[in-house]
Amino acid sequence: MKRLRLSRVAIAAAALALVGANLPLHANPVVTVSGDHFMREGKPYQIISGEMHFQRIPRPYWTDRLRKAKAMGLNTVTTYVFWNLIEPEKGRFDFTDNNDVAAFVKLAQHEGLNVILRPGPYICGEWDAGGYPAWLWTEPGMRVRSRDPRFLDAAESYLQHLGKQLAPLMASHGGPIIATELENEYGSYDDDKDYLKAIRERLQNAGLADDVLMTYDGPDALANGTLPDVTAVIDFAPGQARESFAALARFRPQGPRMAGEYWTGWFDKWGGKHAKTDPKQEADEVAWMLGQGYSLNMYMFHGGTNFGFMGGANYQYRASEHYGPMTTSYDYDAPLDEAGRITPKYELLREAITTATGRQPPEIPASTPVRSLPSFVLNEAASLWDNLPPAQHADQPLPMENYGQSYGYILYRTTIHGPFKGTLYIGDVRDYAAIYVDRKSAGTVDRRLKQVSINLDIASGEHALDVLVENTGRVNFGPRVLDGHAGLIDPVMLGNEVLHDWQVFPLPMTSPDTLHGWTTGKVEGPAFHRGSLDVTAPADTFLDTRAFDKGFAWLNGHNLGRIWSIGPQRDLYAPGPWFKKGANSVVVFDFGTPANPQMRGLDKRSWTGEQVPEL
Repeated sequence: MKRLRLSRVAIAAAALALVGANLPLHANPVVTVSGDHFMREGKPYQIISGEMHFQRIPRPYWTDRLRKAKAMGLNTVTTYVFWNLIEPEKGRFDFTDNNDVAAFVKLAQHEGLNVILRPGPYICGEWDAGGYPAWLWTEPGMRVRSRDPRFLDAAESYLQHLGKQLAPLMASHGGPIIATELENEYGSYDDDKDYLKAIRERLQNAGLADDVLMTYDGPDALANGTLPDVTAVIDFAPGQARESFAALARFRPQGPRMAGEYWTGWFDKWGGKHAKTDPKQEADEVAWMLGQGYSLNMYMFHGGTNFGFMGGANYQYRASEHYGPMTTSYDYDAPLDEAGRITPKYELLREAITTATGRQPPEIPASTPVRSLPSFVLNEAASLWDNLPPAQHADQPLPMENYGQSYGYILYRTTIHGPFKGTLYIGDVRDYAAIYVDRKSAGTVDRRLKQVSINLDIASGEHALDVLVENTGRVNFGPRVLDGHAGLIDPVMLGNEVLHDWQVFPLPMTSPDTLHGWTTGKVEGPAFHRGSLDVTAPADTFLDTRAFDKGFAWLNGHNLGRIWSIGPQRDLYAPGPWFKKGANSVVVFDFGTPANPQMRGLDKRSWTGEQVPEL
């Protein structure tokens, strides 16, 4: 790829065009580094930031969340940009609607907030594949997060398009973006300085590196994850501030003191417990950091939601290896909850910041209402078997990316012959498989549990074997980020025999509009279930999902995210802007066969272990 660098003249012209286009924006002075602190307009400057990811928040709520950040005493917001949403197909870029990063940045500037930009290419963030688009894995042997020329060319193309949106909004051109992240926790992954230099060059070419450039790492990975002339900031958990800043001071005696990620909560994994952290400990530690003159970014200020199929997965590789997919909710036990409501943690942190800075923040905006809604029955059902697309033939099953699919489900079908009693080997499934013989459930294989096979006992004759695979979330952290394939990746074996001659049905589940075969009679899973919910005034709610086993839900065509009865999440956040006055369509896909397929709206969360009245 020919490398291009956006000219300063072009960026300045674009900046002038942006200012005043929709909002009254005021030029921001730059932030610079001087010794162990930041400077602005000739004075020491303390960055007090909170993290929120605009693509995890419905666009109508961006202003609300930004104003609440300001009201907590923050002067900066930090955001990731998820490459996989910006470029869902190779060469097709989407900066509209919830991907309009320039609009979000301009809103932040309008509210008097700085922005720290974390553009990737890699972001982790408990997001599918750490933000990498799935089409990268259609290139045989592609090594992401490396100096593989194919990867660097793809990253350059993405950053060039991002730069056209954001370079005019850098502080050096009067915009609010005071800093850009070079790489995210790279020191925990590798130590290839030439790779870091290659990413820096591409950020520079895109016009995104003219202000402060940062790397984020834990205390034990600082040396691996940065470059000598790049600002290193540090990530750590509550209770670790003193030792972490001491480690940063030893590593960079003359570098700024900043917590790049101070974890004010934690993420949830399917099958685990909902995270709860100590608000007072965090408020006291924030007060201490500010009292030392240190800068900080609270990860997260507002977590938001992994709508659709965007939740990622961790793969713990240092101790007991296991795959751990993330829940749909990214509540994170953050100061603002998933619906943007003020929490006791928010109040304590606001008090700590106000006391430490001596500045009274604006009044806290009123939160949008979260309402309970009466139970409604999903009284229509349609079988998945009646809604399959045309089959594609393969001698051996291949990952879903090979069929032009990035997310969702994929069905593999072949014929087997009995009698047989023994093992059906599925292999390292990505990530959850339900197996059917003649459309009857025969068992499941769950990557979380390190399962690779089931036992089969089938009668003589010819039988249809179906393997329905859910992509539950690509790994977003650690060395297994390299392998982003979803679906089946190994040969399937019946006993010692490798099975051939497969039909493959990609099921990206992009819309419920084409589903057919609806009936009010009982339909065995896997199936879709449809109902109508009447509302007089659209408002946020949490749709109770306890009647269902495993799948996902659409609200008026919006994918609210994954459902799984193992918890800890037992509901789905349904934003008010996605409702309409009158009848609203809810469609749930479920592997199982619900005995009583109904839902209702809750005005409070329903985590596993908490008391909620039965449906």
